Amino acid sequence: MTTPVLSVRDLTVSFPSEAGRVDAVRGVSFDVAAGRTLGIVGESGSGKSVTSLAVMGLLDENARVGGSVRFEGEELLGKSDVQMSKIRGNGIAMIFQDPLTSLTPVFTVGDQIVEALTVHNPRMSRRAAWSRAVELLKLVGIPRPEDRVKSFPHEFSGGMRQRVVIAIAMANNPRLIIADEPTTALDVTIQAQILDLIKTAQRETGAAVMMITHDMGVVANIADDVVVMYAGRPIEQAPVDTLFADTRMPYSIGLLGAIPRVDTSEKQPLVPIKGTPPLLVDLPDACPFAARCPIVTDACRTAEPELVAVGGDDRHRAACIRAEEIRAGRIDGGPVYPLPEIPTSTLESVPRDLRNPTLEVENLSKSFPLLKGSFRKKKVGEVHAVKGVSFDVREGETMAIVGESGSGKTTTLLQIMDFATQDDGDIRIVGTSVADVKGGRAERQLRRDVQIVFQDPVGSLDPRMTVFDVIAEPLRTVGTPSAQVGPRVDELMGLVGLDPSHSDRFPAAFSGGQRQRIGIARALATNPKLVVLDEPVSALDVSVQAGVINLLDELKVRLGLSYLFVAHDLSVVRHIADRVAVMYLGSFVEHGEVDAVFDDPQHPYTQALLSAIPVPDPVAERTREHIVLTGDLPSPTDSIQGCAFVSRCPLYQTLDDAERAVCDTKVPALSGRTGVHVNACHHR
Repeated sequence: MTTPVLSVRDLTVSFPSEAGRVDAVRGVSFDVAAGRTLGIVGESGSGKSVTSLAVMGLLDENARVGGSVRFEGEELLGKSDVQMSKIRGNGIAMIFQDPLTSLTPVFTVGDQIVEALTVHNPRMSRRAAWSRAVELLKLVGIPRPEDRVKSFPHEFSGGMRQRVVIAIAMANNPRLIIADEPTTALDVTIQAQILDLIKTAQRETGAAVMMITHDMGVVANIADDVVVMYAGRPIEQAPVDTLFADTRMPYSIGLLGAIPRVDTSEKQPLVPIKGTPPLLVDLPDACPFAARCPIVTDACRTAEPELVAVGGDDRHRAACIRAEEIRAGRIDGGPVYPLPEIPTSTLESVPRDLRNPTLEVENLSKSFPLLKGSFRKKKVGEVHAVKGVSFDVREGETMAIVGESGSGKTTTLLQIMDFATQDDGDIRIVGTSVADVKGGRAERQLRRDVQIVFQDPVGSLDPRMTVFDVIAEPLRTVGTPSAQVGPRVDELMGLVGLDPSHSDRFPAAFSGGQRQRIGIARALATNPKLVVLDEPVSALDVSVQAGVINLLDELKVRLGLSYLFVAHDLSVVRHIADRVAVMYLGSFVEHGEVDAVFDDPQHPYTQALLSAIPVPDPVAERTREHIVLTGDLPSPTDSIQGCAFVSRCPLYQTLDDAERAVCDTKVPALSGRTGVHVNACHHR
């Protein structure tokens, strides 16, 4: 057997804290061979990133690191920072989560690539290094690399900045590339490009890759081997096909069951993993997952299980004393995670046309002036954020708007929440036109019918207010009598699965998922007819996300709510939505019933979006067609004569000159079966 590029044995990392010693990593062992990819997955706080930083020697000085980390047979632990600096960026390269903080803003991207080259190759001439920088930018798909090499990081989009970081990582043909959540902050189309680029980098350099992520779909797409981490240590380890087909650890089963699937129309509840990970201070000698495990026994609390081989396969290991009893997610004749029951709605039997509209949007448009000058502002153009959007949401229905960042989704929501009057259109909420509302009592009454849940549960809650005051604020605003406020707050907390006795705590005392539940409780305080949801689960771990999605499904049925849901994750949209609109550069390009759009996507942009969502099934991932879009969204300040998608459209490249002329000169209108499935493409 060849020597692995990276060999980690019994790695431990601890930090001092006021509460005691934090054992962030507790006995991690794995190998990564050349040309292979190891995926490390788990919730926030499981020790994934600390493991990667320990390998790179980038931990704080107060960290205590033990065990062994050998790179190409050479021990890294114990090396000084000067010694490690000769390996970082040369033998081992790292791609960080946030490309903006990974690049120095005062230097051009070319200078930063040249620095990565010359610091390890002092004899390389400036001209040769600059030529190599252009070559690398071209390799990672940045257009006009000869010109863009002189640009600064702020002149690139998020996806383009991540491409630059990958180019720097590839610069010296490293033997190991560590990617720490490299796609978390990116749109799904950009995520697909970045994953494809990491595979390209691996092919070009022959490197081993360590992919750290919380997304099991990404693991299925890119990994050869998988380590699932929990409470600082591996709890399941196997080749990727084995792990997905024969999962033996309840935590791993829960992670897979918590993921909504974009490739199935089956609507059933997701599997939430109840509770939160343990604090890594003074852990008892017991299974750390015992408090959250649905099949826990008394024996689980007597000693922490070892990571041992299961099913007669030494490559497949699990840290569970009941691993041999589990088959295909089942044990003792039943599922390891019984699916929670979601009540069915009586509105499901009522045809959509017979339901009352909760929200009606007609020809919604929004432009922002583009100003220039320091003191005397002069208008030099317009940003066309939303252009002529029309849709409606009926009782008990979820309408989703999807698209990349900058497509106009959030602006559409904010126009609705602002009750913005339209020059050539209208917004009607429960039959009332916002143009007829002139403020005062009439506006307060209408605002009771529409509430919003924001993306960031931390930023949307006032940290100086108790949870009671956070939820009670809208009740007091609409004039609820004081005697009724307390019981209503308790009722709302119970409704979203929180303990009413904790209402005197501040938001900081709650987890991310609990904070989002507080935001939902606040939104429900005034008994709204419509709840607007702006990326409500994108900031949450997948296990927490499942619980929030199930809660939203249940509340919609129990309270007869309508949702306007904005997201970039189409797998979440397929699970929760009844209708979906795909938005591109301020306009809808496809719109219809969710199953019709997902099963038969007609617009090339929708097809690319759907193909970019990784499926948590490695076998299916190998056979799926992935449409990788090139380039970024055109600027919303551009005056586009024809189809706005032309510059990125794969279909456009296959057309003849006459067909292209139509795309270049004529704006496509939505056409098809109105109310069921329409799209805006000349050739579909």
